[in-house]
Amino acid sequence: MTRSLSGGPWRQSVLPERTGTLRVATYNIHKGVRGMGPGRRLEIHNLGAGVAALDADLVFLQEVRLFHHGDARRFDHTWFGWPEQGQAEFLAPEGYEAAYRTNAVTRDGEHGNALLSRWPVGDVAHADVSDHRFEQRGLLHVRVRWQGTELHAIVAHFGLIHASRVRQAQRLGQYVNERIPAGAPVIVAGDFNDWGERLDPLFGQAGLARSCPPQGSVRAMRTFPSRMPLFSLDRVYTRGLHCRTVTVPRGPAWVRMSDHLPLLVELEPA
Repeated sequence: MTRSLSGGPWRQSVLPERTGTLRVATYNIHKGVRGMGPGRRLEIHNLGAGVAALDADLVFLQEVRLFHHGDARRFDHTWFGWPEQGQAEFLAPEGYEAAYRTNAVTRDGEHGNALLSRWPVGDVAHADVSDHRFEQRGLLHVRVRWQGTELHAIVAHFGLIHASRVRQAQRLGQYVNERIPAGAPVIVAGDFNDWGERLDPLFGQAGLARSCPPQGSVRAMRTFPSRMPLFSLDRVYTRGLHCRTVTVPRGPAWVRMSDHLPLLVELEPA
């Protein structure tokens, strides 16, 4: 079970030594399982080490399992076994808080978005942005207390159809304008499935700017597929924050764990 973070006082977390900069990662973990048929393998334990190695203050995760009875039965008797708790809590390094909300319910389980935070967290909200009945999509909205400032973290995972993504971007912009104070810093991160690089103007209309390397090269931010990255599907958009650096961790270990590579950015107040 995930911890309930709604309401109540801010929860205290282990604070980072870095000051002035915020290290943010976004990662589609593919439900912690890779491969097909008899070759399917459990990667959630390796992912735990990978998430810790990112050393990010905020980790935006997509395709996170709360539970799945079929995979639990299949992998429960493997060397490390299926984790007893939800994947968000399992992946949270020591001292972090985990916030999770479900996007999709399937026959054997459910999955959704999660935020792992090294900083104190407050209220958690969820918005359904499903565009049709074949794809269940949602936004996870978490308030985070960072260096005396309340910032708003939104984890997103958009659909596979371009028209759906356009409507989801518009709904996200509407959500930001209606639910978040005008002067508050915002981070929107996740897997946007934007193969054609067409969503940035829509986010710009909501006052959100894409975090890019200083040289502005999208090529440096390619994260999918992990074995030979061709597309920049995983992104970080911000308001009230400035991007200092962008990194895509690479190597055989990252290729093994998911079909996406993580994206890591360092932010500072604008």
